[in-house]
Amino acid sequence: MLERLSWRRTIWQGLSVELKEVLKEKLKICFTLLSAPWSVLCYYAEEISLRVPLQVVTVPAVVWSEQILSKLSLPNPMSYDVPNPPPDYFTCQFRTNKLQRFLGSDNKETFFKTTQRHQVVYEILARTQYGSLKKGEVGIDRLLSEQVFTAAYPLHELPTYLVPPESLSLRQILYGYWAQWSCWRRYQPLDHIREYFGEKIALYFAWLGFYSGWLLPASLFGTVIFLLGFWFMANDVPAREVCDSGNSLIMCPICNICSFWNYSSICVTYKAGLLFDNGGTVFLSIFMSLWALTFLEYWKRNCSVLSHRWDCSDFQDVEERPRPEFAAMAPMTMRNPVTGAEEPYFPEDKRFNRILTGCIVIIIMVTVVLMFLISIILYRTILTVIVYNSHDSFLSFSAQRIASISASVLNLLVILMLSKVYTALAHILTRWEMHRTQSKYEDMLILKVFIFQFVNFYSSPVYIAFFKGRNLCIINAIILFLICFNNSCMFQCGPGGCLIELAQELLVIMVGKQLINNVQEFIFPKLRTWWQKRRMNPQLKVKNNEGEEIQTGQQQQEEEKVSPWEADYQLLVCEGLFSEYLEMVIQFGFITIFVAACPLAPLFALINNWVEIRLDAQKFVTEYRRPVVERAQNIGIWFQILQLIAHTAVLSNAFLIAFTSSFVPRLYYHYTRDSSLSGFVNFTLATSPRNYSQHHMSCRYQGFRDENGHYTHEYFHLLAIRLSFVIIFEHVVFFIGRLIDLMIPDIPEEVEMKIRREHYMAKEALAENQVGKDTVSGNLRRPGSKPSVLQSDTPPTKPGPDARGIRHTGQLLG
Repeated sequence: MLERLSWRRTIWQGLSVELKEVLKEKLKICFTLLSAPWSVLCYYAEEISLRVPLQVVTVPAVVWSEQILSKLSLPNPMSYDVPNPPPDYFTCQFRTNKLQRFLGSDNKETFFKTTQRHQVVYEILARTQYGSLKKGEVGIDRLLSEQVFTAAYPLHELPTYLVPPESLSLRQILYGYWAQWSCWRRYQPLDHIREYFGEKIALYFAWLGFYSGWLLPASLFGTVIFLLGFWFMANDVPAREVCDSGNSLIMCPICNICSFWNYSSICVTYKAGLLFDNGGTVFLSIFMSLWALTFLEYWKRNCSVLSHRWDCSDFQDVEERPRPEFAAMAPMTMRNPVTGAEEPYFPEDKRFNRILTGCIVIIIMVTVVLMFLISIILYRTILTVIVYNSHDSFLSFSAQRIASISASVLNLLVILMLSKVYTALAHILTRWEMHRTQSKYEDMLILKVFIFQFVNFYSSPVYIAFFKGRNLCIINAIILFLICFNNSCMFQCGPGGCLIELAQELLVIMVGKQLINNVQEFIFPKLRTWWQKRRMNPQLKVKNNEGEEIQTGQQQQEEEKVSPWEADYQLLVCEGLFSEYLEMVIQFGFITIFVAACPLAPLFALINNWVEIRLDAQKFVTEYRRPVVERAQNIGIWFQILQLIAHTAVLSNAFLIAFTSSFVPRLYYHYTRDSSLSGFVNFTLATSPRNYSQHHMSCRYQGFRDENGHYTHEYFHLLAIRLSFVIIFEHVVFFIGRLIDLMIPDIPEEVEMKIRREHYMAKEALAENQVGKDTVSGNLRRPGSKPSVLQSDTPPTKPGPDARGIRHTGQLLG
């Protein structure tokens, strides 16, 4: 016990300390409130290269959509006047001996921002040694992992009441002008978010808002293509031929126990398939492929603007400290070649063996996913047979559709279950691989989870899109080894074609996943917060004479006198952005890789994102403890994953149009037979041999074969055209995407000018020979702007404690 107390005393050296104790019914909580004095702030601000203001930037930041609407002279319904917009500054790295040259240095209370104070305090806590350095007993994260402290977090800002909007606290502004549902069509106050939560969280919401904005034209185009399908339903000649065929087209049974059926019976299903499989689908696929590539290029451009405005354009990760878990489990130490300090070390050959073992586990888990996919296929087949053998004529007729829908729902439940299992397994594997730094740990964890989720969510749609209905002997043999049903029942798509079945699968998985996730994000945090408050504040049940429960005066006083640090302790721990990014990246894959099968996918994604932004905003503002500020220059490895998905989407859409949709056969028939497509249905149907059944009667089936079962010349012509279409499609899209990349610079010209101007100003401000007030003023003056007001050359007198106190510093709870 004495050793644990000595650890606690060690870490607050150099910081102002205040101890608070809170007594509950059966619980005693000790709060350690930490604040950094002015001298400590100045020392560590220079140590960790904090950037401080030189001059206010007078040019306002304009959103890209606002520029487009202004050029078109259209009103902007998304504009919003948010109080107290944080000013933009030209900045440079802090130097204590140049203090008088920085803007606002005469006011110690406001010179360093709240988030910068948090960074300083956390930096001290993360560096302080409390035990043996060789054992890695360094930093607050290690103390938290060893349960010396139960939590460490900066405090939320205190609310201010009955004041004008200009005097509201930053947290209240975010709650009233960002987290409310009424703000769904307004711009996000990104500068306010960055000012309160830091650059890493602000970049996530900036990316999510940018992505949602780009979904608007994609959803409009997709909706138009979907509505165009209704016109095709009413005017399509092949659809009319199917509906008017009567008893002239007798189709072969689709399984051993099935009977012959009339092609006209699928009239409604065939027409419904035109909603997803029509001529407009090709243009939508081309549009979405170019949309994905262009979106990523413009995000790089927008990200460079934000990183400069938020002083992260020159940000580089410093030499990272070892992770606490790594420090605790490393078997030996080694001198760091950069810092010269003794640090925990794990042999690279052992780490390679562990990573190799982790890859084998990933392969095994991917195999498990494929086994579940086969199980879903078997379920669909067995249910089809059971429903078909029922005595209900309606159920027998809709057997395949009922089995398909129920299998999609079951597949969604299996996907969500496996996601939970594998995410936990990925955490265990990544910890076991002993990665030294937190960034490397996060990158490897993201890759593991994404690989699995990619297979988990996309395996079923990929099977339906590219394998079902094809003559794939290997897959057929594997499944036929498991069951003894005829493979035609299992591998043939429904009467409406594979594309409508793929659209159904996508809608169930994508929309169902979004609904479940939104319900979880809306309900679970509130339930967990309620339970945590109830656990910390157990209420005694007192009843009046009538038997009704009443609240005692003591309980009312306790609720009214809850301190800020105690109130924040009752909130939930911020879980980071991993799950948020993963959800959006999976959604991005759905709307790009399989958009040819579901034109409404971008619309559903847009609606989900509008809800997602508000749910995430409410979590961060009201339900999470305030996270420690983290700087970031971009969204990290997620951008490379998005690029991989975008390039995969180009190939996927090319193969979907060429081999899954009916676009190529229709185009071939249009130019070689009849431009009106009259007789197209008969063209796509082959005739079975006379001895096909015991009744010695012929029937029709979909395919390009003669009466002997051999492929016709049209089959090989279509195969050549399909392969040519894939090659031309992906070459054209990638070529246009490359042109867009060359034409759109990653950094706008005005930002490059600001960066050069800022470097020049920083050089002048920090130059040793520039000591005069007027000289500095002249160097910092921008053309057309008023000279900045410089501070006195007199350095601050005596360093004192931070006047802003606890509200601006980190806090440890034990």
